[in-house]
Amino acid sequence: MLGIGQSRAMMRPQAISQTMSPEEQLTVLTAGAAKVLSEKELLEKLKLGRPLRIKLGVDPTAPDIHFGHTVALEKLRQFQELGHQAVLLIGDFTATIGDPSGRSATRPPLTRDEVLANAGTYTDQAFKILDKDQTEIVYNGDWFRKMSYEEVLKLNSRVTMQQMLQREDFKNRIDKGQEVRLHELQYPIMQGWDSVETRADVEIGGTDQLFNILVGRDFQKEEGLPQQVVMVLPLLEGLDGVRKMSKSYDNYVGVSDEPQEMYGKLMSVSDELMDRYYQLLLGEERDSSQHPMDAKKFLAERLTGRYHGKDAAKAARADWDQRFSKRDLAAADLPDLLLAELPGDVTVLSVAALAFERCYGIKKSNGELRKQFIIPGAVQLNSVKLTDPAAAFSAEAGDVLKLSKKHAVKFS
Repeated sequence: MLGIGQSRAMMRPQAISQTMSPEEQLTVLTAGAAKVLSEKELLEKLKLGRPLRIKLGVDPTAPDIHFGHTVALEKLRQFQELGHQAVLLIGDFTATIGDPSGRSATRPPLTRDEVLANAGTYTDQAFKILDKDQTEIVYNGDWFRKMSYEEVLKLNSRVTMQQMLQREDFKNRIDKGQEVRLHELQYPIMQGWDSVETRADVEIGGTDQLFNILVGRDFQKEEGLPQQVVMVLPLLEGLDGVRKMSKSYDNYVGVSDEPQEMYGKLMSVSDELMDRYYQLLLGEERDSSQHPMDAKKFLAERLTGRYHGKDAAKAARADWDQRFSKRDLAAADLPDLLLAELPGDVTVLSVAALAFERCYGIKKSNGELRKQFIIPGAVQLNSVKLTDPAAAFSAEAGDVLKLSKKHAVKFS
């Protein structure tokens, strides 16, 4: 079965880097990877002297992506800069099923219209990293929607139930008495067939994609094709430095975040996590000769500039310095909170909750506000700490209420 990728691949030939040997390319490309199966195979492919086809499959189940999603895009960009062919596979068919990888429950189904709408914003954000003109985009609905039921059955016959149940997420759900829907068992099979259709030389994915990518290797071998190299990348920790980056954990940096918010979030990461962000998001090592604070500002400005441009990044850095380095919050460009919106019996606790939600769209529980912000002294009115959550609160126009290291508002 011939996929759409093969015809497009011939339209945009690329020149392989003449400045790096295959061995040097291998060192660059494997940096930061959690596992490569195998480096020897990848080196042999690099020695072929032709652009390799590097596949990254994405299911646009949401309109926006965060920095955790960009780790694989950054690696794809590295291949692209060395002259290899980036193949961005949009799972317009598989997204309607939902990838069960790492899931403790069945994903809610999406319609194709919802998926295609998400794909539009997803690719817009992805092309802030990738070279759009040198990226081949394919949709797996182009081949799956043409398959007859007979072809689906033949594809299923190549995989055993025992193989499917080796997956940790399936095993865990079954052990806990949670349901696994039959359509979810199809997902690794479909992702594997995508590799046949796209003639992938290398497939990139997160560590949770290892099983699916190995299925692709098996299918390619059965089809008489060279087997793809498996390259899985670490799951990026969120701003808390503990759990993986996720909107549900509120520890994420969104690609669509405003410049000041993006810069401020990145300035909140620990020094240890900063080194990991350098490697996974910039693809380079931190300059050890730099002071950690300077290195963090450099990281935040580079990443903010990638998504918003250099001017916006410089402005975000200047604003952050104005707020926190120079401690001059009154002169900073802060969101306004109208005094008229305050209730008559407002307390320190209620005004902090209102300011977070109205000005930043963040809902904080009363317990979290008390323990993490007010009692430790993070909440300050004109630099005066407000440590009693139940104390009455009053302010005048022009006063500044600092909520945390990253958040402050001005009253008007």
